[in-house]
This record gives sequence, structure tokens and C-alpha cells, in this order.
Amino acid sequence: MARGKTDVPSIAPIKEKRTVGYYVRGFLKYFVLILFSLCAVVPLISCVTTAFKTTDEYKATSVMKLPESFLNFSNFVKAFATANMGRAFINSVIVMICVLLVSVVIGTQLAYVLNRFKFPGNGFIRTLFLVASLLPAVAMQVTVYNIMGDLRFIDHLYGYIIMSCGTDVISIYIFIQFMENISVSLDESAIVDGASYWTIYWKIILPLLKPAIVTACILKGVVIYNEYYAANLYLISPEIKTMAISLYKFVGPMGSQYNLICAGVIISIIPALIVFICCQKQIYSGITQGAVKG
Repeated sequence: MARGKTDVPSIAPIKEKRTVGYYVRGFLKYFVLILFSLCAVVPLISCVTTAFKTTDEYKATSVMKLPESFLNFSNFVKAFATANMGRAFINSVIVMICVLLVSVVIGTQLAYVLNRFKFPGNGFIRTLFLVASLLPAVAMQVTVYNIMGDLRFIDHLYGYIIMSCGTDVISIYIFIQFMENISVSLDESAIVDGASYWTIYWKIILPLLKPAIVTACILKGVVIYNEYYAANLYLISPEIKTMAISLYKFVGPMGSQYNLICAGVIISIIPALIVFICCQKQIYSGITQGAVKG
């Protein structure tokens, strides 16, 4: 008995009707993407081209014109030596590592308490954190400066580190949101086995918060590394200046040496670029895992 072919009705893919609106939406989508890409790339291209120009060449040409030679590294050497960028980079790394360590420890512990323990005033404390995040930092600088002066923290690197270690509200909310996905049954099982609250935090909660910690460190680290206002206000001595304010050496009342400033900017970007290239897998993993709920 021969088997007959079974007629299976084919399902044709549904094609979107290409009307005028379809092409208009496509044009606007790619136009916006290209526009924002240019807004991000053009300043970087201008900075690179300016960094390789001599002072006379910079004054005589536009910022987008290519330099006569991309082998002119004299600006980089002069910027690195004159602005003492080696010492400034070490200061920035010290500040960033100390601030990130303190922010992670304090932030994860606060998030653990606010998320796992229900007590009177829990919601009020969260509201206070929200209000604090809405206050502009510049508006509080007069009070902060007076406190820093009374504590003799001005013009000391440790004083700037202590001030920068203030409660990071954004990181706390990142930890709290991520902790919502960690089952409470893990805590209960650990308590049954005789674990203390500190053991639960240190051996269960903290390891599971690794993606959120990576996300928070990325956001906080970028802010600390590029912070200019407070660093320029509280770090006065040349030997304790950070990367963000070391380039102020080339700004003066008689004009600014933008070719040296651009060279210094590229030098300051290189360490962050190297870290990103080496750790991009962990960075992307931390961001995506910290954003996914469930």
C-alpha cells in the first residue's frame, strides 16, 4: 500500500504593507540613530585630530582638519610631564578604589537591611534616600565645605575620599531591586542550619549580588574618575590632584592650550579603555543580569 503525501497547508509569512508611513518611520529611526552617533563621535574625532597638531597648526586650521602628521607625539609627552599626569592617575585610582569598596560594603548592607527586615520606619528611610537623590549637589556645597573645613579635611586626599564615600543612593536602589529576585527561602534555610545574619549576608547575599555590584561599580567608577567640581574645590596642592583637574594646568588668563588639553584627555581615556577591553565580558554580563528581573 503506497503512502500518499499528506497535504500540509503552508503558512505564508505575513508581510507588512509598505506604505508611506512605513518608509517615514524607517527614515526617522535611522536618522535619529545616525544623529546621536555623530553627536558622540564628532567630539572624539575633533579631540584626536587636535591632539596631534602643533600650537601654530591648531591656531591656523579648523578643529576637524587632519593634522600634518599623526606621528607628532610631543603634545602627549608635554601634557604628561607638565600636568604630572602619572601622579594624578595614581591619585584617581586610589580615590576610586577606596570609594568603590566603601560604597559596595555600605550599600549592600543597607540594601540587605531594608529589603530583608520589615521594621517601623523602613519606608520612611527609603523615602529619605529618594529625597536625597533629588537634591542638587551644588546647592549643598556651602554646608559641606564648612563641615570639611571644621574637620580639617580640605587639601587632603583622605578627606576627599571620605567625602566621596557618602551614601550612594543609586547603588542602594540597584542592590535593593536585584535583591528582590533572591528568594527569602535561602535565608530561612541558612537560619535553620544555624547561620547568623552576618553569615547570610557575607556567604549568600553578597556573592549573589555580584552582577548588581558590577553595575554599581561601573556607574560609580565613571563618576569618580571624571569628577571635577569637588576635586577642584577640595584638592589644592599639585601632588594630590586627580586626572580630571590635572589638565587645568593648560588653562590660563592668556588663553587655553587646547592641543595639549586634548592630548591629556586622550591619555586619561586610555586606562579606562584598556579596562573596558579587558573586562567587557564581565561588564556586559553585570549590566544585563542586573537589569533582568525574574
